[in-house]
Amino acid sequence: MSRLAILHPGQMGSSIGACAREAGAEVVWASEDRSDATRQRADADGLRDAGSLAAAVAGSDAVVSVCPPEFASALAERVFGLGFRGLFVDANATRPAAAHALAAAASDAGACFVDGGLIGPPARRAGSTVLCLSGDRAADAASLFTGSPVATIVLDGGPGAASALKMAFAAYTKGHSALLLAVRALARGEGVEPELLAQWERTHPDLAALSEGVARATAPKAWRFAPEMEEIAATFDGVGLPDGFHRAAAEVYARFADLKDADPAGLTDVLDRLLAADGSK
Repeated sequence: MSRLAILHPGQMGSSIGACAREAGAEVVWASEDRSDATRQRADADGLRDAGSLAAAVAGSDAVVSVCPPEFASALAERVFGLGFRGLFVDANATRPAAAHALAAAASDAGACFVDGGLIGPPARRAGSTVLCLSGDRAADAASLFTGSPVATIVLDGGPGAASALKMAFAAYTKGHSALLLAVRALARGEGVEPELLAQWERTHPDLAALSEGVARATAPKAWRFAPEMEEIAATFDGVGLPDGFHRAAAEVYARFADLKDADPAGLTDVLDRLLAADGSK
């Protein structure tokens, strides 16, 4: 049985840890500086608490990092600094250039880097979630999840390929959602929302309900969607494409990022924050 450290078990990370357990691995995590909510998720998924990051990494054959993108590089550097020499899977929503930099850092530290990108919701049922992987040992990383709810795709192209696919996919799905909410806010701010809804009913009858559903679905996630949009913008810029749309999408999500712990939060909560000059109530 292999031992895998999952860093850190948020909603997505905990589900990935549970998938690795289902595939036969012993899965550990580090409760140091983590919240009670994180502990409860990890306990529910049968992940064993090693206490500290150092203890979680020591003796693990693989480390899988699933954290907000702004913390991904620093977390990887901490793991390498602890002397980890095994398989490091960075499954975060970061630009391809970040994967290239971490691959170099892993090589310098004597570890093996696999680039990863998660597409879909937390992996609780088969067919819902895909883990894209690229790098020299991507197939080994994929084998950690054989027979579990998360599907794996091994890509050619080395580190950066999995991140690029994740960025391209999320550029549309999450960028589209940000645009739809901004359009609805624009109509409300200009006093023509009823007229827009009437026009939608004639030409795009699904958009009214879709915008309401998007608001409910993204309200608790906007805090992590905002930095992901920044990563996507940097990915566009990296190949010479305009990055302004996703910079604006980052601002859209940042304006209602405070709804993370609101339950429930709906369209009005989101639009009020989008229309506030400073992004607050």
